[in-house]
Amino acid sequence: MASDNTIQNAPPASGRSSSTFAADFASSVVVFLVAIPLCLGIAVASGVPVAMGLISGIVGGLVVGAIAGSPLQVSGPAAGLAVIVFGFVEQYGVAALGPVLVAAGAIQILAGFLRIGSWFRAISPAVVHGMLAGIGILIILGQIHVLMDSKPAAGGIQNVVAIEGSVEKLWHDGITNQTLALMVGVASLLAMIGWEKFRPAKLKLVPGALIGVAFGTLLAVGFALPIARVDLPASLLDGISIPGAGDFMRLAEPGILITVLVIAVIASAETLLSAAAVDRMHDGERTKYNKELFAQGIGNGICGMLGALPITGVIVRSSANIQAGAKTRLSAVMHGVWVLALVALLPQLLGVVPLTALAAVLLVTGWRLVSLHHVRHLFDHHGWVPVGIWFATVSLVVTQDLLIGVGVGLALSIAEIVPYLRRRLHIETEESEDEIYLNLTGAATAKSIPALLNLLEKLPASQPVRLTAPDLHYLDHTCAETISEWVQRETRAGRRVLVEYASSEKSERHHRVDPQLRRFCAEAAA
Repeated sequence: MASDNTIQNAPPASGRSSSTFAADFASSVVVFLVAIPLCLGIAVASGVPVAMGLISGIVGGLVVGAIAGSPLQVSGPAAGLAVIVFGFVEQYGVAALGPVLVAAGAIQILAGFLRIGSWFRAISPAVVHGMLAGIGILIILGQIHVLMDSKPAAGGIQNVVAIEGSVEKLWHDGITNQTLALMVGVASLLAMIGWEKFRPAKLKLVPGALIGVAFGTLLAVGFALPIARVDLPASLLDGISIPGAGDFMRLAEPGILITVLVIAVIASAETLLSAAAVDRMHDGERTKYNKELFAQGIGNGICGMLGALPITGVIVRSSANIQAGAKTRLSAVMHGVWVLALVALLPQLLGVVPLTALAAVLLVTGWRLVSLHHVRHLFDHHGWVPVGIWFATVSLVVTQDLLIGVGVGLALSIAEIVPYLRRRLHIETEESEDEIYLNLTGAATAKSIPALLNLLEKLPASQPVRLTAPDLHYLDHTCAETISEWVQRETRAGRRVLVEYASSEKSERHHRVDPQLRRFCAEAAA
């Protein structure tokens, strides 16, 4: 009888699976609505046919979504790579992009097999966010021209110089097509911002980008405005461009080879940054970083063979996925199915969308990439040094080149810790019935992060952890942010984390280390 009652009271497996499928189905629709304007807009910002962005969105959902190491992250074409692709296509042509993605994907696959995913997390957050902010500024400067129905230039300075020419086209013997495009773009921008600020609670999952594009499209169609629209091929198959042997031979050119490395590194860093952010948004399964790199490499290799855009894990789509209640990676896969179905069955619907409305979406996306919140966070917790690294990275990405900006940012972040590189971080662990004891000694710098994360992520789940560091002489901002994220994540998951620190001494060591330990303690108690 008791066993009968147990069976009756246990929730049916089919009920659980049904509710999970329903949640994933609903989330996939929301992500699909977010993804469509971004796939189109990023293709426009990249200076390539929009079909390339749609194909990448489909691959990101169907392929990467099925094998990803991050269960709730959604992949697709990323605004962070649009600037790189635009400059590359301007110089080498769109046909050379496919082999670049195949080679970059191969590097990502190799990185996954060599298990170096954790090393990407050792990159200074000041450099990563500086890189993204610089890219955001470049997107804004370029899309200002698209907003006025003009063609953007390849670089930030060139786009600033060209603004006067685009503005002159707005008024030439009366209202011009460029003026009409600007009016529609501004209306789309206001609709999007207004919706995100004032939308009803019952419609909170309806994305602002969809509202902005829909409003701009209604204006363009309703008034039959003569402005540029999305140009789609008659069939998605017509948008596929498989590279030939001659295209692959061009990989030997130094400039193209450098672009392979840049895309591989930037795509991987952006993916793993997004994955870390996704892990902070939910308490379920953690990201397997090396598996995620492998999945991204497979996706980019396929995109290269189909002549599409590079893909990364994307925080905008991923956060929408989590907020909509996704439970498994099925939501990402299904969103790819919906993109494929729309392009295959209703391409004419996309053909009425004005480019200026997509530019409005990317202006907002670019502004969010700038994210001054990260600068304030760095200054509040780590002072002027990481802020200076961030500013140098942003400035050089915008005025010179992305590779130069990131290279200088990395060099500055290494220079910060050079005096401490010879010191190693030692981690003493001791387990008892009541808790796990961790003691940090030596110097904790970015080079310590892979080993530190490997240890922290292998700790027995849910058992309390006591973290002490009385003999830790240095803690750089990269390692501090890594520990902070771990403390917050474990605390949300229900683990009790105790952080001990000494507050009485006034030495340089305690000036550098103890404020961070006090911060960890406060985060563990929150």
